[in-house]
Amino acid sequence: MTHLHQRCDGACPRDGSPRPRLPRFLRAASAALALAALSACQIAMPAAVPSESAVVAAAPEPSAESRAFAAYYAGVEQRLVADGLLRTDGGGPDTPITRQSLAGTFERIALFDEYALSGGRFVARETPSVLRRWSAPVRIEPHFGASVDAATREADTAFLAAYARRLARLTGHPVSTVGANGNFHVLYLSRDEQLLAGPLLERLVPGIGPETVREITHLPRYTFCSVYAFSEPDAQSTYVTAVAVIRTEHPDLLRQSCVHEEIAQGLGLPNDSPTARPSIFNDDEEFALLTRMDEMLLRMLYDSRLTPGMTADEARPVVRRIADEMLGGST
Repeated sequence: MTHLHQRCDGACPRDGSPRPRLPRFLRAASAALALAALSACQIAMPAAVPSESAVVAAAPEPSAESRAFAAYYAGVEQRLVADGLLRTDGGGPDTPITRQSLAGTFERIALFDEYALSGGRFVARETPSVLRRWSAPVRIEPHFGASVDAATREADTAFLAAYARRLARLTGHPVSTVGANGNFHVLYLSRDEQLLAGPLLERLVPGIGPETVREITHLPRYTFCSVYAFSEPDAQSTYVTAVAVIRTEHPDLLRQSCVHEEIAQGLGLPNDSPTARPSIFNDDEEFALLTRMDEMLLRMLYDSRLTPGMTADEARPVVRRIADEMLGGST
């Protein structure tokens, strides 16, 4: 079983065809896709796969398409920031959080999928799902395309490590960064490297289907970043590996924003909601980085009173109790 989240410019297509773009906003979408070919033995992680041996080769100079992507994304970030979006303050007095809004947001983000598979295509259709998360320690491993210079690798690796420590504190679940033998792979790739990433994906996720490989390697420009979380057929509510794709053409804030959102979604918060505020799990892109509410959602997700496979009806009374504990007298 594979669960997909994509963050798109304007809107992810509903039927495989591009939709009209809303230039002020980015949009996140999630989907669930069953891959019957994946089995427990196929999902098992390979022995150690060092990041240094897993980079994707690239041409000495970026292609015209990659340069166009970089210019485009720079313009998007500049426009969003000028419009007061991509906030990094985590929310403030203008974004109050109540017990009701927290519980409702958790249910919508953690227990629903935004996309469904229909006729071999992802269709925007919010459907009830079940609670999904990791049981094994999450070992986040960065993989850099050859186009990423040493200074940028160092900065990205440090940012990722700090975020992993934050996630571990929030969830109480083991989350760390590693240099090899990871199970949550973060691919920092240019457009040129993305097109050549098939062999790397097949090494990182043995048994991955060709359709998924093609989707990852051919993500269109309107898809800013994405994450694919894999589970085994006999334990579909428990993730065992994940792959996030971060475009290296992004300027700094969009790049960091993609890391925050995709890794958090890959931990078990797959959906988005227009009522989630303050949150990065919202189509309006008001916030770039994890917010106060998002921290609460992650704490809830890994609370021991909730278990993988719970439906919304089963989880709701527990979620309400946790929200009451977190916010006390807030209504």
